[in-house]
Amino acid sequence: MRIPAPALICLILLTFAVDWYILRDIKQYISRKWNKVFYGVYLATAIICWLVLAVIAFWPLRSPDHDTFVVMWLLFGYLSIYIPKAFYTICSLLGRFFFRNHHANYGAMFGGTVAMLVFIIMWWGVFFTRHELDLQKVEISSPRIPTAFNGYRIVQFSDVHVGTWGNDTLFVSSLVDSINSLNPDLIVFTGDIVNRKTKELNPFIDILGRLRAKDGVYSILGNHDYGDYVDWKSPSDREKNNLELSRLQKKMGWMLLDNKGAWIKRDNDSIALVGVENWGDPPFKCYGDLQAAVKNMPGNFGPYDDNYKILLTHNPEHWNQVVTNESNFDLTLSGHTHAMQASVGEGGNRISPAVFRYKYWGGLYNRTSADSIPMNLYVNIGSGEVGIPVRIGSAVPEITLLELKSVSAK
Repeated sequence: MRIPAPALICLILLTFAVDWYILRDIKQYISRKWNKVFYGVYLATAIICWLVLAVIAFWPLRSPDHDTFVVMWLLFGYLSIYIPKAFYTICSLLGRFFFRNHHANYGAMFGGTVAMLVFIIMWWGVFFTRHELDLQKVEISSPRIPTAFNGYRIVQFSDVHVGTWGNDTLFVSSLVDSINSLNPDLIVFTGDIVNRKTKELNPFIDILGRLRAKDGVYSILGNHDYGDYVDWKSPSDREKNNLELSRLQKKMGWMLLDNKGAWIKRDNDSIALVGVENWGDPPFKCYGDLQAAVKNMPGNFGPYDDNYKILLTHNPEHWNQVVTNESNFDLTLSGHTHAMQASVGEGGNRISPAVFRYKYWGGLYNRTSADSIPMNLYVNIGSGEVGIPVRIGSAVPEITLLELKSVSAK
């Protein structure tokens, strides 16, 4: 069993409570003619769902010999039924309270409509939203940007989680074509290329190897890229898995920045590109080391120098808790949050449940460093999914086009 016992117990209790309540409503509100039919059909489907929940609970999620592709779909199927049921139950209970002197439960009537709408929205997110692409164009202005880099185009993408797609390469191919069509000067990937194991990447190697930019493709690792979600048979198996991921990224033509950096040059000017390994706030493990990355940067370089500096770090909390206190990096690019794969609204008015977990979860943010240098953070909400294969509302898979503007350029 891999689901934490308290969470599993709560899930089982809520499942049975919701089903008990709805069966009670069927007995009360469905006519005698159809009562037994509805009751029997509902009970039969509920039992099937209970069996699915049992499979999910006992699936060997951390086994290196089992994939999570099937269980992700089972979990989503279960949730797509019980989340609407929960909405119905809440509405029905409110109806009983507010219309207790009425023969009809208007809350149950309204709840049935709400439940159906929630069900449709969730499956729309599977068949449509997660296959779309949203291009976010962001202009970054600074007097520290060298004149030669005025108009420089950086494309960021993040959190592809190719394991969620199994062997279906259609979406990732579309993602690559869309990125290449932007004619970028530089492409950066900000972590989580797989879900659990490097072998998930195999069907996508040639496709992701098609990415092209004038100054190349640079990447960092995310929390899912270290094999930490698998109980390996030995430490050497995990090490082989991780070394293979580095080898495959090199094969794709990507330059992996593990606590190190590179200089991007234009004419006689240059900007610094630094990448850290995954920096994790609990419960995620921490491998990133900003000071080590600065030290490993070739040439004369420091965390507070006058070079225009770009940092790649998977988790935006790293910017919040460390980067803004130990450096004056002009632009930090992160991913990780996925906007919890659900949001409503657009642009700065977008609302997501991610706000309850992450202070900075999507879009552009800014602060000022200790030496009064403006520091920008952009959080890309990712192009893939993990946990369940769905994106809901405006949490559309994202490609970010960042254009640098030199204030001093004429």
